[in-house]
Amino acid sequence: MTSQPDRPTLPPSRDMRWPRSLEWLPVPEDFRGGLQAAVDTPDPSGRYEKLAALAGSRLGYLQWLQLERALAAGPVADHPGFMPLRLAILSASTADHLAPAIRVAGLRHRCLIGTHVGGYGQYRQEVLDPASSLHRFAPQAVLFSLTAREILARTALSASAAEVDASVAATIEELRKLWRKVREDFGAMVIQQTFLNVAEPLFGGFERSVPGAPLEVVSLLNERLAEAAAAEGVSLLDLARAADRDGLERWFDISKWLQAKIEVALQAAPAYGELVARILGAQRGLSRKCLVLDLDNTLWGGVIGDDGMDGIVLGEGSALGEAHLMLQRYARQLGERGVILAVCSKNDSATAEAVFREHPEMLLKRGDIAAFVANWDDKAVNLKRIATQLNIGLDSLVFVDDNPTERAWIRHALPMVAVPELPTDPAQYVRCLALAGYFEAVAFTADDRQRGEQYAANASREASLQSSESLDDFLRGLAMSTEFGPVQSVDLARVTQLINKTNQFNPTTRRRSADEVAAFIASDRSIALQFRLVDRFGDNGLVSVVLLRPEAPGSDVFDIDTWVMSCRVFGRQLELEAMNAAVHAARALGARVLQADYIPTPKNSVVSQLYATLGFTQAAETAQIVGATRWTLQLEDFRDLDTHILRGALSHDRS
Repeated sequence: MTSQPDRPTLPPSRDMRWPRSLEWLPVPEDFRGGLQAAVDTPDPSGRYEKLAALAGSRLGYLQWLQLERALAAGPVADHPGFMPLRLAILSASTADHLAPAIRVAGLRHRCLIGTHVGGYGQYRQEVLDPASSLHRFAPQAVLFSLTAREILARTALSASAAEVDASVAATIEELRKLWRKVREDFGAMVIQQTFLNVAEPLFGGFERSVPGAPLEVVSLLNERLAEAAAAEGVSLLDLARAADRDGLERWFDISKWLQAKIEVALQAAPAYGELVARILGAQRGLSRKCLVLDLDNTLWGGVIGDDGMDGIVLGEGSALGEAHLMLQRYARQLGERGVILAVCSKNDSATAEAVFREHPEMLLKRGDIAAFVANWDDKAVNLKRIATQLNIGLDSLVFVDDNPTERAWIRHALPMVAVPELPTDPAQYVRCLALAGYFEAVAFTADDRQRGEQYAANASREASLQSSESLDDFLRGLAMSTEFGPVQSVDLARVTQLINKTNQFNPTTRRRSADEVAAFIASDRSIALQFRLVDRFGDNGLVSVVLLRPEAPGSDVFDIDTWVMSCRVFGRQLELEAMNAAVHAARALGARVLQADYIPTPKNSVVSQLYATLGFTQAAETAQIVGATRWTLQLEDFRDLDTHILRGALSHDRS
């Protein structure tokens, strides 16, 4: 039996400062006062809000510990604006110090995380034994934090490439079985940590030519692990890449390993917690959606209003100009992967836009920007305008501005907007933004690639609305058509992404894993529908999903389990067409009644009267949640709802 290592009770050393990878966080103005105010707040929701504000600051080690103790003093429960989540950490090393770090980082991402840390090296037993503490905990997410020491112990230095491949394949196959068991037993999301490559070189420059060299074995293991995780829909916590970026010594301390079998160093715990919390938040749709950029001394050097087109610094031949060009290139790449780009600047609009059209070194073009707001108004007011124009929440915005005064003001006026603390050197802007991880992703779909164009097209739709004499006139002029049909396996990534990131048009804010959606697809008694909306301005992409299933086996009462719709198509009557399609599909399976719940959250008030407008009747019985309502629809009484949308069959040729 493996002995339990010593617990990590060491006092903080001089290296236990905030990690370099968290430098994008601002320094707190008054940590002690803020913490006391949070502790003294009797209302749990208010207390969590204050603690979350502190968690969004750059904390020293002792401050981090104090914040975690204050957080641990309260129950992990459902509070408005925060998402409760049960996370199990299964580790082949000592991991007790990681749980507090994950809880603090989770607070920064609006998650209240309850943690279970499995016994040292007991991850197999925890998963396979139905009587284990893991099964009693019933996790919603499971993190495998393992080491490479097992595979290195059974792989000889003299092993051939084929023998190393076989050893790696056996390790990956065992992990696949554990992942599947976790999903089967708990329906939980799985996070797999890559393996820290802590071995020392044995052959120097010849290392890569020896398949059995420990460094090469772990490199191959991580490569195969990434492939398997992608195939299985498992989220990857890429600790190996973080160590490559930051230096292994920041993540691994050999003395602490020998003393207490600590793989992830004590000083790295806050950064580790941030990486985990980002993935958990992304899985639940809490990643940011929109990058809002200042212009002067951010996208270019100098002030366009003072220096003129020829006077601003941008482009090749100047270190400063190339630094600003790097930020533009990074922003454009984010746009290509689905992040919405916007501009918020104190400037004359015509002068600012001219730079995008006319400056020969501009990488970003006006067409890349979905919302362009340049005037002399307060930037907090303008950020609200951008969120309204894009129809997204303020908590979807990341605001990048070189001016520390503007950054401080936005943090004060709009605390829900993310504002990275940019370094003074523009050459470090991209690194700062990348380290902040605001746009953590768990999928990359065809619709993601088109999102920037879709939001830009929305601006054209809004202009059309302003020039229309009536809403009917506007809707007719869009020449809309919907393409809908059953969700197919090829759609799983996008459908799961839409369900888990949609907060406004989501009557229950219920989340579904890819496996759960796949179960809807596989069942001949369930219904999984997807909808696209096309108009004269373009294809909005896959923008709505409806999941229905019988209340009980053999029942003719069907529940609307999940219904989500992208905010991009609000007010276009798609909800009416979706209901028409859902009713037809339910009738085809013998349904006579549809029932649905509305569970209020801080973000979904837009659908509080959805079912009433669709002809449902509020039932005498209500869902067993405070403020929730239950609605029913007799299908024999339902007649198709009139819309300005033409119906078409869904094609899956969407390359």
